[in-house]
Amino acid sequence: MTPLSAARKKLRPAIVYLKRGEHDCIGREASRSAARKPTVMKRLSERVRLGCGVLRREMSRKEIRRKLLFAHRRLREWRMITKGLLSTSHPVLAHLIVIRRCNLSCAYCNEFDDHSKPVPTGELFRRIDRLASFGTTIITISGGEPLLHPDLDDIIRRIRQRGILAGLITNGYLLTAERIERLNRAGLEHLQISIDNVTPDEVSKKSLKVLDKKLELLAEHAEFGVNINSVLGSGVKDPEDALTVARRAIELGFTSTVGIIHDGGGQLRPLGEREREIFQEIMAMGKRSYARFNRFQENISQGLANHWRCRAGSRYLYICENGLVHYCSQQRGYPAMPLEQYTAEHRRREFNTPKPCAPRCTVSCVQQVAMLDNWRAPQKIDPALAPSPQPLVQLTGARGES
Repeated sequence: MTPLSAARKKLRPAIVYLKRGEHDCIGREASRSAARKPTVMKRLSERVRLGCGVLRREMSRKEIRRKLLFAHRRLREWRMITKGLLSTSHPVLAHLIVIRRCNLSCAYCNEFDDHSKPVPTGELFRRIDRLASFGTTIITISGGEPLLHPDLDDIIRRIRQRGILAGLITNGYLLTAERIERLNRAGLEHLQISIDNVTPDEVSKKSLKVLDKKLELLAEHAEFGVNINSVLGSGVKDPEDALTVARRAIELGFTSTVGIIHDGGGQLRPLGEREREIFQEIMAMGKRSYARFNRFQENISQGLANHWRCRAGSRYLYICENGLVHYCSQQRGYPAMPLEQYTAEHRRREFNTPKPCAPRCTVSCVQQVAMLDNWRAPQKIDPALAPSPQPLVQLTGARGES
């Protein structure tokens, strides 16, 4: 027997003893673990229950806050309507262009360029203050793409500080969770995104496929009202897309409207038969939203003229990036007067002046504002006595068709 074999023989009893002890230890530990298992599971269950409770409370607080903000917005909107019915001396809605540059180049759009700098913030503050002095009740920030303005949050705050409802029209591309939270803190009250199709094409990149994640972020984080506008008419390849967009908006809890794309002069192009069917279906889906103020679109969808009293230049003001007052986005060029020189006398003249482009107009915001006054104050000033509107101002550097 070798010395190594002899050593192993002597050590064998010790090795057996140690192995038996190891097994006993493992067995005892397993027994203790089994005994502790109900306690561990109970503690884990308690932690999960507490975590879910915290999450529910957080969600509950967020939901309560959203409901309170919704009620506050509704109260302010009804005050706006009441004020508009009681008086005709103030603008109801002003569109304020804060930047003309856009990060997209939709083929049908004539409201953007690809190079303009943001309007200086101090100048925008002066314009907001001037509009506030008129008694303006709503200012909607637009562009171009307003999210490109570096001081947008401060602009929104200035509007709210002056007691004015603050809205925003955006293509949605630049929205992130953090950006939405900043808009919440700034006090934004309404946001609208117009989605033109389901998948992007050569006419428009504002598609549901690209923007759906942005809509989900809005549904999760936004404390302001969100409206999704789908479109029908010129340049829309598949009218069924509008229906898909509207259904998705309702599914996410947003309001939904449908717009009829106008030509380069803001004028009517009648819808086809299937387009009219889709239009009616979307209008029915939107009964709880702005759609109830869009009944004038019934005639538009059928290619019929509307008989109404356009109050552009008075109850509705379009303030371009240069600080000039225009009838609307599609009639830039008249009156084209600096806002600081625009007076109550000018607004009264435009209130009483019929607009030759009105019967076949598709600019919804102007028609919605006019509904406050269509029942009163016939327009008596002969348009021939007023300066003739100039041709639509074309934007240098814009790639879209007009």
